[in-house]
Amino acid sequence: MERIMNEQANIGLLKQAYDAYDKGDIQRLIGLLAQDIEWELPEVEGIPFTGKRRGVDQVADFFRVMAECQEPREFRPDQFIGQGDQVIVLGHGTFTVKATGAEFSSDWCHVFRVAGGKIASFKEYDDTYRAAQAYRPQGAGAGAAAGKGAARPAIH
Repeated sequence: MERIMNEQANIGLLKQAYDAYDKGDIQRLIGLLAQDIEWELPEVEGIPFTGKRRGVDQVADFFRVMAECQEPREFRPDQFIGQGDQVIVLGHGTFTVKATGAEFSSDWCHVFRVAGGKIASFKEYDDTYRAAQAYRPQGAGAGAAAGKGAARPAIH
Protein backbone atom coordinates (compact mmCIF):
# COMPACT_ATOMS: atom_id res chain seq x y z
CA MET A 1 0.00 0.00 0.00
CA GLU A 2 2.85 2.40 0.82
CA ARG A 3 4.43 1.79 -2.59
CA ILE A 4 1.17 2.69 -4.33
CA MET A 5 0.92 5.88 -2.29
CA ASN A 6 4.53 6.79 -3.18
CA GLU A 7 3.85 6.12 -6.86
CA GLN A 8 0.81 8.40 -6.73
CA ALA A 9 2.89 11.10 -5.00
CA ASN A 10 5.54 10.77 -7.72
CA ILE A 11 2.89 11.08 -10.44
CA GLY A 12 1.51 14.14 -8.63
CA LEU A 13 4.98 15.71 -8.61
CA LEU A 14 5.30 15.19 -12.37
CA LYS A 15 1.84 16.62 -12.99
CA GLN A 16 2.98 19.74 -11.10
CA ALA A 17 6.06 19.96 -13.34
CA TYR A 18 4.02 19.70 -16.55
CA ASP A 19 1.54 22.27 -15.21
CA ALA A 20 4.41 24.68 -14.48
CA TYR A 21 5.81 24.19 -18.01
CA ASP A 22 2.35 24.66 -19.53
CA LYS A 23 1.98 27.98 -17.68
CA GLY A 24 5.50 29.12 -18.60
CA ASP A 25 6.56 29.05 -14.94
CA ILE A 26 10.03 27.59 -15.43
CA GLN A 27 11.22 28.77 -11.99
CA ARG A 28 8.47 26.71 -10.32
CA LEU A 29 9.44 23.73 -12.47
CA ILE A 30 13.13 24.14 -11.55
CA GLY A 31 12.11 24.14 -7.88
CA LEU A 32 10.78 20.59 -8.32
CA LEU A 33 14.18 19.27 -9.45
CA ALA A 34 16.96 17.70 -7.39
CA GLN A 35 20.06 19.93 -7.36
CA ASP A 36 22.12 17.26 -9.16
CA ILE A 37 19.43 16.21 -11.66
CA GLU A 38 20.53 14.25 -14.73
CA TRP A 39 18.72 15.56 -17.85
CA GLU A 40 19.04 13.85 -21.22
CA LEU A 41 17.62 14.23 -24.70
CA PRO A 42 19.00 12.42 -27.75
CA GLU A 43 21.84 14.49 -29.22
CA VAL A 44 20.71 15.94 -32.55
CA GLU A 45 23.10 17.88 -34.76
CA GLY A 46 21.86 21.42 -35.33
CA ILE A 47 19.56 21.50 -32.29
CA PRO A 48 21.50 23.29 -29.53
CA PHE A 49 19.44 22.24 -26.51
CA THR A 50 19.78 18.47 -27.06
CA GLY A 51 22.21 16.15 -25.29
CA LYS A 52 23.07 15.56 -21.63
CA ARG A 53 22.97 18.11 -18.81
CA ARG A 54 23.50 17.87 -15.08
CA GLY A 55 22.32 20.12 -12.28
CA VAL A 56 19.54 22.69 -12.03
CA ASP A 57 21.59 25.49 -13.61
CA GLN A 58 22.19 23.46 -16.78
CA VAL A 59 18.52 22.44 -16.90
CA ALA A 60 17.45 26.08 -16.51
CA ASP A 61 19.77 26.85 -19.45
CA PHE A 62 18.10 24.02 -21.42
CA PHE A 63 14.70 25.70 -21.04
CA ARG A 64 16.14 29.12 -21.97
CA VAL A 65 17.82 27.82 -25.14
CA MET A 66 14.82 25.70 -26.12
CA ALA A 67 12.52 28.75 -25.81
CA GLU A 68 14.91 30.74 -28.03
CA CYS A 69 14.85 28.01 -30.69
CA GLN A 70 11.27 26.78 -30.91
CA GLU A 71 7.70 27.70 -30.02
CA PRO A 72 5.33 25.03 -28.68
CA ARG A 73 2.04 24.88 -30.59
CA GLU A 74 0.76 21.90 -28.66
CA PHE A 75 2.36 20.02 -25.80
CA ARG A 76 0.25 17.51 -23.99
CA PRO A 77 1.09 14.78 -21.53
CA ASP A 78 -1.54 12.09 -22.10
CA GLN A 79 -0.65 9.25 -19.75
CA PHE A 80 1.29 8.96 -16.48
CA ILE A 81 2.57 5.52 -15.44
CA GLY A 82 4.24 5.11 -12.06
CA GLN A 83 6.27 2.16 -10.85
CA GLY A 84 8.49 2.45 -7.82
CA ASP A 85 10.64 5.57 -8.11
CA GLN A 86 10.03 5.90 -11.87
CA VAL A 87 7.30 7.75 -13.73
CA ILE A 88 6.83 7.36 -17.46
CA VAL A 89 4.84 10.03 -19.26
CA LEU A 90 3.51 9.52 -22.77
CA GLY A 91 2.41 12.51 -24.79
CA HIS A 92 2.44 14.51 -27.98
CA GLY A 93 3.92 17.82 -29.08
CA THR A 94 3.91 20.16 -32.05
CA PHE A 95 6.54 22.88 -32.33
CA THR A 96 7.53 25.65 -34.73
CA VAL A 97 11.25 26.23 -35.24
CA LYS A 98 11.87 29.97 -35.02
CA ALA A 99 14.88 30.04 -37.38
CA THR A 100 13.19 28.13 -40.22
CA GLY A 101 9.47 28.57 -39.64
CA ALA A 102 9.07 24.80 -40.09
CA GLU A 103 6.68 22.90 -37.86
CA PHE A 104 7.14 19.36 -36.59
CA SER A 105 5.08 16.98 -34.49
CA SER A 106 6.04 13.95 -32.48
CA ASP A 107 4.69 11.54 -29.94
CA TRP A 108 7.12 11.38 -27.04
CA CYS A 109 8.01 9.34 -23.97
CA HIS A 110 9.58 10.95 -20.90
CA VAL A 111 11.15 8.72 -18.26
CA PHE A 112 11.68 10.26 -14.82
CA ARG A 113 13.20 9.03 -11.58
CA VAL A 114 12.03 10.63 -8.34
CA ALA A 115 14.13 10.66 -5.15
CA GLY A 116 13.46 12.50 -1.91
CA GLY A 117 10.35 14.16 -3.32
CA LYS A 118 12.31 15.76 -6.19
CA ILE A 119 12.79 14.90 -9.86
CA ALA A 120 16.23 13.26 -9.95
CA SER A 121 16.51 12.30 -13.62
CA PHE A 122 14.81 12.86 -16.96
CA LYS A 123 15.27 11.12 -20.31
CA GLU A 124 13.32 11.88 -23.48
CA TYR A 125 12.49 9.65 -26.43
CA ASP A 126 10.89 11.27 -29.47
CA ASP A 127 11.01 11.51 -33.26
CA THR A 128 14.43 13.11 -33.65
CA TYR A 129 14.30 12.75 -37.44
CA ARG A 130 11.33 15.09 -37.80
CA ALA A 131 12.90 17.58 -35.40
CA ALA A 132 16.20 17.54 -37.31
CA GLN A 133 14.39 18.07 -40.61
CA ALA A 134 12.49 21.07 -39.20
CA TYR A 135 15.74 22.63 -37.96
CA ARG A 136 17.40 22.38 -41.39
CA PRO A 137 17.52 25.63 -43.35
CA GLN A 138 14.62 26.10 -45.80
CA GLY A 139 15.03 24.06 -48.95
CA ALA A 140 17.16 21.43 -47.18
CA GLY A 141 14.50 18.85 -46.38
CA ALA A 142 11.46 20.91 -45.38
CA GLY A 143 9.10 18.39 -47.03
CA ALA A 144 10.41 15.61 -44.81
CA ALA A 145 9.67 17.72 -41.74
CA ALA A 146 5.99 17.45 -42.56
CA GLY A 147 6.31 13.69 -42.90
CA LYS A 148 6.39 13.70 -46.73
CA GLY A 149 8.97 12.19 -49.00
CA ALA A 150 11.53 9.47 -48.34
CA ALA A 151 11.19 6.81 -45.69
CA ARG A 152 12.35 7.86 -42.26
CA PRO A 153 14.99 6.09 -40.19
CA ALA A 154 14.10 4.53 -36.85
CA ILE A 155 12.98 6.71 -33.97
CA HIS A 156 15.46 7.11 -31.10
